[in-house]
Amino acid sequence: MNLNLETFLMICGVSVILLLLFWIIRLEIIIKKLLGSKNGSLDEAIKNLRDNTEILKKHAQNTTDKLEIVDKKLKKTISGNETIRFNPFKGTGSGSNQSFATALINSEGDGVIISTIYSRDHVSIFSKPIKKMVSEYELTEEEKSALQKAKESII
Repeated sequence: MNLNLETFLMICGVSVILLLLFWIIRLEIIIKKLLGSKNGSLDEAIKNLRDNTEILKKHAQNTTDKLEIVDKKLKKTISGNETIRFNPFKGTGSGSNQSFATALINSEGDGVIISTIYSRDHVSIFSKPIKKMVSEYELTEEEKSALQKAKESII
C-alpha cells in the first residue's frame, strides 16, 4: 500500500507543479501583452504612458487654442443674410421689383445693409453700417425687414 500511496502523492505533486508552471507561463504572456513588448519592463511601460499622456495634453491644448481662434473669426463672419426686393415707385410704372435691400450681418449683429433704388433713368446704391442690430442712419421699411429676417436666419 505504501507504494501506491507514494505513487499517488508523486503524481499529485507533479500535477500541481505542472499546473503552477502553466499558470506562471500564462501570467508571463499576459504581462508581456500588458507591457506592449516582449522584453519591456513595467517601468518602461509607465514611462511610455506618461510620455504619451504629455503628448496628448499638448495636442489637446493646441487644439483648444486653435478652436478659440476659429471661434473668434467665426463670430466676425457673415452668418445672417436676407434680400428684400421691392418697387419703390408703386403705381407709376417705373422701377418694377428691381430695387432691393440686402442685410449682411454676423452673429454679434454687426454688418451692413446695401440697398438700391432702380428707376428707368438711374440706379442709386446705398450702404448703411450696422452695429449690434442698430444703424446710426434711418432705415427704410424694406431695410428693417431685411435686417430682421437676416437676424432670424442666424444659426
